[in-house]
Amino acid sequence: MGTAVRNFLLWCILLVLSWPLALLVLVLYPLVWLLLLPFRLLGLAVDGVLDLLRGLLALPGRLLRGRPAT
Repeated sequence: MGTAVRNFLLWCILLVLSWPLALLVLVLYPLVWLLLLPFRLLGLAVDGVLDLLRGLLALPGRLLRGRPAT
């Protein structure tokens, strides 16, 4: 089952159990998403820098290994 479907079903259960809390979640979810967006972008940037460093450190080994003979 997809993440969106699971989240929707959980929200429907919350709506049945406590509709004011479900409406509060519905209103606050976009605000929380916006607050967490800079951290996601920072994570992408850090992941890119670490991939670049990993590639630079592995480059001499790949150059010395050369291509396999066919």
